[in-house]
Amino acid sequence: MGPIYSWNDFLDMTRRRMGLILFVILLGCMISLVLVLRQVPVYRSSEVIQIEQPKITDDLARSTVAGSSARRLQLIEQRLMARGNVLKIIDKFELFGTDGELNSVQKVDLLRRAVSIAGVAAVREGFADDGAIAVLTISAEMPTPELAQAIAHEFANQTRELSITRRREQTAQTLEFFEEQQKALTAEISQVENELELYRIENNLSVTGGVDFRMNEIASLNASILELDRGIIAAQLARTQIDRAARPQTVARADKAIVARLETLQSQRELLDKRRGVIRQTIQGSPEVESDLSSFERRIDRLQTQLDLVSARKNQAEVGFSLESGSQGERMITIEEAVVPEYPISSSRKRRAAMGGIASGILAFVLAWVLELRNPVIRTARQMQRETGLMPVVAIPELKTRRFLLGRDKRRLAAKQRKELQSS
Repeated sequence: MGPIYSWNDFLDMTRRRMGLILFVILLGCMISLVLVLRQVPVYRSSEVIQIEQPKITDDLARSTVAGSSARRLQLIEQRLMARGNVLKIIDKFELFGTDGELNSVQKVDLLRRAVSIAGVAAVREGFADDGAIAVLTISAEMPTPELAQAIAHEFANQTRELSITRRREQTAQTLEFFEEQQKALTAEISQVENELELYRIENNLSVTGGVDFRMNEIASLNASILELDRGIIAAQLARTQIDRAARPQTVARADKAIVARLETLQSQRELLDKRRGVIRQTIQGSPEVESDLSSFERRIDRLQTQLDLVSARKNQAEVGFSLESGSQGERMITIEEAVVPEYPISSSRKRRAAMGGIASGILAFVLAWVLELRNPVIRTARQMQRETGLMPVVAIPELKTRRFLLGRDKRRLAAKQRKELQSS
């Protein structure tokens, strides 16, 4: 500890350095008072929001809003702290003065630091973390209590509004997407059915025009033609059996009737044979036709499957949209509104001033001790015995009489003059 080994040494140092100690203490106290007076008090106000789960369970009616509560709140916080929104709030409440000392970038940074959004995770169900948030706390720190309460309430209101708007927009967009998909698939199915109908008309196909059907039709035509051939043969045989010896009028009348029947049967046979030829020509190209028909049917089946799936999802989207429109989904409820704080959260001015005074006193004594270390002088008999081990016989104090002081001043002046002469 240098020259300071006891309480008496400390008191001696204090008496010798009293001027320095008082000067440092007074200067430190003045600086502390100036800083304390310039200090702006900080007030904090908080609003607590509870995130309520949907009134209807997902097993009965599932909402189409995707993502966990934590992810959605993160997106909302990003929109709240966006530069444009922060500047609107600054202009609305005239924050940080209007004298132009701070630019917009500095104001935005100050407000972002002054507002905090903290969430408390909900209790887990099982071992998986579903990212659910139970409570959301929005706090604002401002120089006045009224402003702190207003800013916290403003951010809380915007959080609730953004949550509702975002959920409704998401459900509306989901429903709109599936409606467009349903319309597109319905139109595509109609187009394919029209193409199939045109193809059937171009290829002279009935609605059920398959190969088996046409083969059955040919078999029926063959049977009909065979029956007509039998009729023709019977008519020809009957004509040969006419009694030519009978009266000429009777013979002519019978022959005429048989000829008319033969013409009718032959006309019918020609029509059936023509129809059979057309069907046979159709059957010759049936593999390609069947392939095209199967392709049309597969396209229609695939589109119909997609339409059924889209229709089911559209029904779910309608349920989700109804839930959000009726405020039956996830909601944010204020359980503790922001109030005007009564006391600042920053330290009181008296406490800061007292701490400044204590720090000034400590600094003053430290400086005095450092000066003692830089100029170690044996001043008492105790120090002589402690430092050298010799016990002084007698200690003569320095008597600073008037004559001594005048003589010392003269000696110092003469020494100074000699130095000036030597230097010149």
